[in-house]
Amino acid sequence: MAHAMKRILVKLSGEALIAPDGYWLNPQTLTQLASDLGQAVAQGFEIAVVIGGGNVIRGAKVGAAGWIDRATADSMGMLATIMNSIALESALEDRGISARTLSAVAMPSVCETYARQPALHHLRKGRVVVLGGGTGNPFFTTDTAAVLRAIELKCDAVLKATQVDGVYSADPKRDPSATRFDVLSHDEAIQRDLKVMDTAAFALARENRLPIIVGSAHGEGAITAILTGRAKATRVTP
Repeated sequence: MAHAMKRILVKLSGEALIAPDGYWLNPQTLTQLASDLGQAVAQGFEIAVVIGGGNVIRGAKVGAAGWIDRATADSMGMLATIMNSIALESALEDRGISARTLSAVAMPSVCETYARQPALHHLRKGRVVVLGGGTGNPFFTTDTAAVLRAIELKCDAVLKATQVDGVYSADPKRDPSATRFDVLSHDEAIQRDLKVMDTAAFALARENRLPIIVGSAHGEGAITAILTGRAKATRVTP
């Protein structure tokens, strides 16, 4: 099957991994995500993944509390993303889906250190490339890391997997009259202050004309359904 898009960076929320009992990692969610990513690979997509660390710690929140400085708190957050990344890599491998974790924070006894050429090599080989450690620097979110890596790795789009099936004019959980957008331009998203991603990430995407697809990761096969146009999503285009 031919696709207009082939190489996709999937941005996953760390909070989505939290178990119903509040434990930081839900094995069922992890297994479903691994299965969904494997389906996308089987459909011919090349998949890179950036996953947040908010199920463990949010550096900005801890830093704002004042008891740990922000740079240190963000370093803790980077380590949380690596924990999530190697958990996802393990879930993928358990399902027979070849995967590699590459971390922006060097820890060679745990996973490969991120470099662009090895990441591109793994993608061409059909492996799911899980990118941990954020950008490797404090004060940048995993949204920014996702856009940065997508540009570096020549991805056709970023798929931001969220709790809802697209971008709305307001929070649909709070405002029943909120309207959903099928397609938006980067400029429209900024003018309407729709907060598709944090400001630095979105500015980088806009500058590099990188499309962003926003859709829900809930339900079996959700990621592949979005990428093949079978599920609702909002496409934010240059």
